Amino acid sequence: MPSLGRLHLITDTRPGCDPLAVVRAALPVARAELVVQVRVTDGTTDRQAYDLARRVRALCLPYRATCLVNDRLHVALAVDADGGHVGADDLPVAAARRVLGVDAVLGATAREPGGAARAVAAGASYLGVGPCHRTTTKTGLPDPIGPAGVRAVAEAVTVPVIAIGGVTAATVPALRAAGAYGVAVVGALSTVADPGRATAGLIAALTC
Repeated sequence: MPSLGRLHLITDTRPGCDPLAVVRAALPVARAELVVQVRVTDGTTDRQAYDLARRVRALCLPYRATCLVNDRLHVALAVDADGGHVGADDLPVAAARRVLGVDAVLGATAREPGGAARAVAAGASYLGVGPCHRTTTKTGLPDPIGPAGVRAVAEAVTVPVIAIGGVTAATVPALRAAGAYGVAVVGALSTVADPGRATAGLIAALTC
């Protein structure tokens, strides 16, 4: 399994967003510390998801950055991504592990210690934990768990915990202090004028 970067960039494919431009801006700054999670909207066709993931994978390779595909594991296999990520409504973690194979990176979503431990036992390489704070980039999420919720999960597992949900450079220190290995962001990079500069701020916060 590739070493896991600390900054996870989740592609924002909402109208008006340019996920490839954000990836291009972030990669030279974060390099191998970047993990790009290709996430698309429910209305995106498999062909569209494949085309985006293929281009992201090609961008990541020169920087040794990790490329994952969220939810659509067949697309991850088709583009030879490093792995995938599954949420609560996707394939069970054990089934996802069988699909991807033993060497792939497999992330799973968790928000409490019991579910986190079960996901790791089923084969998760890392956990996406949250939402930590309120966010507007995804609807229908449960209430934020805050740094205390992240700490509870981090203390229950031995795999990296990636904090997600309303993360900014200013909130990274508290999340790292709570045991988060890294953070995942969407709007913190996709909605700013200079995603390269924002990437540098996040990396500085993660590595200080």
